[in-house]
Amino acid sequence: MRLLRNCLLSILLYALVFGLVLDRPLSLGLLRMEIAQKSARLAALPTPKLVILAGSNGPYSHSCAVIGAMLNLPCENAGIAVGIGLDFLARQYGPSLRAGDIVYMPMEFAQYAMTRPENDAGPDGAILVRHDRGVMFSLPPDRVMAAIFSQTFPNLLESAIEMPMSRMISPSAVLAAEYDPEGDRIGTTLQTAKPALLRGNHPAPPVFQPVYGAQLIQMFIRTETSRGVIIIGGLPTGVSSVPIDPFAITAIRKFYLQNGAKFAALPNLSRYPIADFYDSPDHLAQPCQFKHSIAVAQMLGDVLHLKVTAPRPAETALAETCPR
Repeated sequence: MRLLRNCLLSILLYALVFGLVLDRPLSLGLLRMEIAQKSARLAALPTPKLVILAGSNGPYSHSCAVIGAMLNLPCENAGIAVGIGLDFLARQYGPSLRAGDIVYMPMEFAQYAMTRPENDAGPDGAILVRHDRGVMFSLPPDRVMAAIFSQTFPNLLESAIEMPMSRMISPSAVLAAEYDPEGDRIGTTLQTAKPALLRGNHPAPPVFQPVYGAQLIQMFIRTETSRGVIIIGGLPTGVSSVPIDPFAITAIRKFYLQNGAKFAALPNLSRYPIADFYDSPDHLAQPCQFKHSIAVAQMLGDVLHLKVTAPRPAETALAETCPR
């Protein structure tokens, strides 16, 4: 009996400490604020609107400011780092989508291949427990339990360090310096690129695997297309020296088409020389982000039968500084 009581008390103490006291305002706080800002802007946009949904190659390699202007559509770059639960993001963004809205999805390969334990162990678990319990309890019971028990002793130490430091750093100022009003990553110039992080052998993208991540993406596509939202699948940016398995491209195209969506790919399959990237093999530097976005806007205009206007002179000038 005493053992049972102590177990229950330890669980209660754990829940109180991580649910009400401890927080990670710098690492998770920035991420939580970024998702909240994207969600709020998305909710405020009129229909029809364009939404870019992907991992970090969304905001780093795609510019809503460029694509939206060329298609004459309001645009929100809703891409968030790979590892954030796709079920969590669907609940954040789905309510703001309306019939006639367009969602372009150049999802990373790792997002399709994400297993259920990987999805449930993402950093959004701590965000749900500490700040978004309403959203958390809208998820399936096993997902709720995974979020509640996602915290570890290292998380406790990180909280103890970050909470005092947060008084000296403004997360909102950090985000304002790194993202534009459409949610695009800015300031990633070629001059500040970090080539050392891009050297070496990069593993080829995995063959498309329709596991749990793909199931969540499929669920999102079917739900939104049934409501009249236009979904267009695409390819993430990547280094041209790393080939993509052609069977993976065929499988991804088939995946979108079979679930009621469209699919579009650039002739170069969104692959670029390593010199075009900023700090990882899927983050284009801003001049190349603009150049890629101009091509994406023209591609989406063809798919949607929309008139495509020329990019603005300043954006064209920056794109022309991309070395490729």
